[in-house]
Amino acid sequence: MKLLKLVPDNTNIAFLKLRVPFFVLSLVLILGSWAAVLTKGLNFGVDFAGGQEIHAVFPAGEPAPIPELRATLAALPQVDGPVVQQFGQPNEVSIRIKLPDAAEDNPEIAAQMTRDINAALKSAYPAISIERVDSVSGKVSGEFRNQAVFALALAMLAVAIYIWIRFEWQFGVGALYALFHDVSVTLGLFALTGMEFSLQIVAAILAIIGYSLNDTIVVYDRIRENLKKYRKMPLPELLDLSVNETLARTVMTSLTLLVALVPLLAFGPASLFGLVAAITAGLFIGTYSSVYMAAPLLIWMGVTSNSFVQTETAADRQEKLARGEG
Repeated sequence: MKLLKLVPDNTNIAFLKLRVPFFVLSLVLILGSWAAVLTKGLNFGVDFAGGQEIHAVFPAGEPAPIPELRATLAALPQVDGPVVQQFGQPNEVSIRIKLPDAAEDNPEIAAQMTRDINAALKSAYPAISIERVDSVSGKVSGEFRNQAVFALALAMLAVAIYIWIRFEWQFGVGALYALFHDVSVTLGLFALTGMEFSLQIVAAILAIIGYSLNDTIVVYDRIRENLKKYRKMPLPELLDLSVNETLARTVMTSLTLLVALVPLLAFGPASLFGLVAAITAGLFIGTYSSVYMAAPLLIWMGVTSNSFVQTETAADRQEKLARGEG
């Protein structure tokens, strides 16, 4: 039985031929992503923003009256600037409300707010069902944000150190830049779409870092092998050869992940949509960065086929002469 091959043997795609325009595109994506994050900001969930989040469900087949809901909540004296958004199905909504500063030291204030909001919703919409209420203080949410940033920075630093030790410092710089690209574009995606950014998304970004690192290491490992085998081959051609030799593995790994991700994206619960969307986007972003970020940087950092060949010292030459090998 003949096995199915999604990637033919001996592919010879000139990936690195367009390395300059793709690198410029990547720089534009990074700058645009950070511009979106700094101007529009991230739509922080209760984990990071603090406050209360209420998940409410209207009867099936009845779309949630979001403008009316917003007006009903805004009329309550203790509610300031409620955020009401569709969450999953048209009849499901997520209501986010900022807690007053006094709630930091008095949990009863948050509990009373919950009772008042639930009573107001039940009075205005008797058929409404309150599925879940989450409450996080501003102090705890601030700690979550700091820990999330620390976790991402530490993961990227650990990756760079690992690749530096396993390969050479040029490879470590290339991998770190590729990971910075992946994280930046993912953050920009969430800033532009306004999808909720919660602890789940931090977990997704860490998963993206792991996948991108895995793909980059596979490519780098083949590059290192080919540097030893083809000493006279120009580096761009050698990088193309290495990427083509690992292309089948990259395609199969990505498709295997997509087989699991696409059904979750299309039919999974709304609570997992952001997580799955981030990992799905990161799958493509990480593969792209491994080819057009991590590999071309080796050229621009002056790596050649002789870069990692140990040079012969004067002591080595004397030892060879003493052995009669000179």
